[in-house]
Amino acid sequence: MFYGDSSHTVDDKGRVFVPKRFQDALPLTKDAARVAYVSRGQDACLYLFSEAGFQRALAELDTRVFSGEELRGVKRVFFANTVRIELDASGRILIPEKLRTAASLGREVMMVGVGDRAEIWPREAWETYEAAHLRKLDHIDRAIAGDGPRASE
Repeated sequence: MFYGDSSHTVDDKGRVFVPKRFQDALPLTKDAARVAYVSRGQDACLYLFSEAGFQRALAELDTRVFSGEELRGVKRVFFANTVRIELDASGRILIPEKLRTAASLGREVMMVGVGDRAEIWPREAWETYEAAHLRKLDHIDRAIAGDGPRASE
């Protein structure tokens, strides 16, 4: 599970450190490496999945892939904008330029745990998003019950 948030700096090569608690959510491969899948996400961020989390996301896409032209297009674009990345010995990932550009990542980023995945946001964009949505946390009881906050709240 991915949880919490933390601030990080993207170096000149496009590498960023993955927090230890997120690394722990990425099981070791047979070669003793930690692997993640990074893809374009919604709301102008990047998604960072574990292998199992990525497989669950694929299963969701696979059940809907033949449901129409639009969903087929979503799947094509999703895969075209996903990379398998191995963490280096320092716990960093190299985010390809294409994905950094797509999410408007600059030097300062936030890594945010969202349960089944982590998200990588431009720091300022995350701070704005969090401030705009923090009030909704007051209504988490309704969200858990399947009832989101009302538009007026």
